[in-house]
Amino acid sequence: MGSRPAELRALLDSVDAQDHPPTRIVVVSNGAPLPELPEHVTGVELPENLGVSGGRNVAMERLRAFGDVDVLVDLDDDGLLVGADVFSRLAALYGEDPGLGIVSFRIADETGFTQRRHVPRIGNTDPLRGGPVTTFLGGGHALSMRMLERIGGWPDDFFFTHEETDLAWRALDDGWRILYAPELVLQHPRTEPTRHGVYYRMTARNRVWLAKRNLPALLVPLYLGSWTALTLARTRSAPGLRAWFAGFAEGVRTPCGRRRPMRWSTVWLMARLGRPPVV
Repeated sequence: MGSRPAELRALLDSVDAQDHPPTRIVVVSNGAPLPELPEHVTGVELPENLGVSGGRNVAMERLRAFGDVDVLVDLDDDGLLVGADVFSRLAALYGEDPGLGIVSFRIADETGFTQRRHVPRIGNTDPLRGGPVTTFLGGGHALSMRMLERIGGWPDDFFFTHEETDLAWRALDDGWRILYAPELVLQHPRTEPTRHGVYYRMTARNRVWLAKRNLPALLVPLYLGSWTALTLARTRSAPGLRAWFAGFAEGVRTPCGRRRPMRWSTVWLMARLGRPPVV
């Protein structure tokens, strides 16, 4: 959004330092003027802020139009690749497993600490333990373009929050694997999601949309009920709770896009991976 020119340039420098150079680099400016970019970087300046989902879809379509990209890597503009072998490791992972759809990086601050919310598993699990998971981290990840051709891109209307889970559930239901690879590190400042003023409303609204779009009817009330209970237990802010319930009501009464309930075999797969779609 044009507010981090120094951080963006540092990120681009870390991309240029990779031992496996990227085929293309695209920077999307979401409703703000583009900063000065190196000549080898393609800039896309959007007249309005389309949100995380919309901006990523624009980047995806631009990369698809080039016709020579088979793995798409999304990176937050205030992130930094701390190793020079991230892309070569990704190339090896996708080369070894044609069914690999998504690779999730580990998000760590400048001290190497990974926040609990950045580990894509339930419970206090080791952030250094990799393996198959049911979702992924938005700040740094890789997506198979073949997978995106089959399942579609990001849910535009989500704007912000839960867009990764929506895409992950569709990927799993189509038979693709999701891998958490903690050796692939994106350095990112330690932050809290509540720093965004729309966090509570969009979290609740998109949670409802996520369930309505993707879950078998039997699981929708179980999923939403468990998250309502968790929100009541965790949230200490009265204004935050009011915004959350307003967003929940908005999600119930508004359309969420095409409904494609996942197969029960996908539900069972997610349960075996440690995160059934009821929490």
